[in-house]
Amino acid sequence: MLLEQFKKKMPKIPDGPGVYFFLGKNKEVLYIGKATSLRSRVRSYFSPDLIHTRGPVITGMVEKAKSIDWRETDSVLEALLLEANLIRTHKPKHNTDLKDDKSFNYVVITKEDFPRISLIRGRELAMREAGEFLYEFGPFPHGLQLKEALKIIRKIFPYRDDKCIPNMGKACFNRHIGLCPGVCTGEISKTDYKKIVRRIAMLFQGKKAELIKSLERDMKAAAKAENFEEAAQLRGQVFALQHIHDVSLIKDEYRGPASATVGNTRIEAYDIAHMSGKDVVGVMVVVEDGQANKDQYRKFKIKTAKGGDDSGSLREVLTRRLGHDEWPLPRIVAVDGSTAQINTAKKVLEEFGMAIPVIGVVKDEKHRPRKIQGERDVIAGRERDILLANAEAHRFAIGYHKKLRNPLRGM
Repeated sequence: MLLEQFKKKMPKIPDGPGVYFFLGKNKEVLYIGKATSLRSRVRSYFSPDLIHTRGPVITGMVEKAKSIDWRETDSVLEALLLEANLIRTHKPKHNTDLKDDKSFNYVVITKEDFPRISLIRGRELAMREAGEFLYEFGPFPHGLQLKEALKIIRKIFPYRDDKCIPNMGKACFNRHIGLCPGVCTGEISKTDYKKIVRRIAMLFQGKKAELIKSLERDMKAAAKAENFEEAAQLRGQVFALQHIHDVSLIKDEYRGPASATVGNTRIEAYDIAHMSGKDVVGVMVVVEDGQANKDQYRKFKIKTAKGGDDSGSLREVLTRRLGHDEWPLPRIVAVDGSTAQINTAKKVLEEFGMAIPVIGVVKDEKHRPRKIQGERDVIAGRERDILLANAEAHRFAIGYHKKLRNPLRGM
């Protein structure tokens, strides 16, 4: 029944950012999620291998759900903030079942003359006294994305953090790079700083339209008073809020050009290993800034693909990997260079609404890299990192496969 409803609704579901809801028989909210593409994200819940990609909690929720609804946002940043507000309001059981409340992230604003904006865990918040903070926002299920969101917000509205001491007589590091408004140097008054705090709070509360109107009023007042520097700053903040979609953290991760910078690029490489179709495993490895980030390597025991079907196994691995919203997304995906593997990866990414470039490493008969194929502007300057990621994926997959075949190796 839900699948049929989805098929009818699919043309109406936006291919843009927002928040979606799975509802029960009495319209109670069972689960809330956010998405860069609402259509692609909701469609992923009707995959035949959902139990393997998202686990029993989500599968049970979909079976229980009677309808789907959504709310479109102007940007993915706003979807992230809206998701947290709605989870706080509705407390959907299947969101909390996936993650203990005390593991969620919260943003708090302290009660001080110059309030700090900080990120804390739910377990720490539970230990604090009620009313200790000026504002509390959350829970946020996606910690890494929340950190990126705070970076974006701070570029629009610079604020004080834990490392900035008011009126300490010298500029803190963030003052030098424009992320502190001058609390440390005494350049900003308590009154003006509290205006910044209120604006940040309004953004977290989902009051963007109201916030923009307030900024426009302040901008006109500053211009009338011939305070043109302040007026220009306010105009810049209005523009940034109206164009959040151009700088959104998750939209950048999903769709941003991999060639934006050669240095700060996350490459994920995937490989499949098996022996005559038995004990099939897949792995994901990560190379960032030319270094293997082994803390973020992941192993996947293949559950649905048939033994020997490397493309099917890669599809399963990528689908399961993309089910983890809490993992940062890559700018480049690298696979072994067969056309089948490359096309499989591209198709899975497309199904999730992601335009991440796929690079293939072609090997010779001795499994040595012979060439790298894909978009030239994506590859240029990253050949070493792509080859490192590919080699690490092969090594890690073989090691995992051998350990699975012979558990005593790992003892």
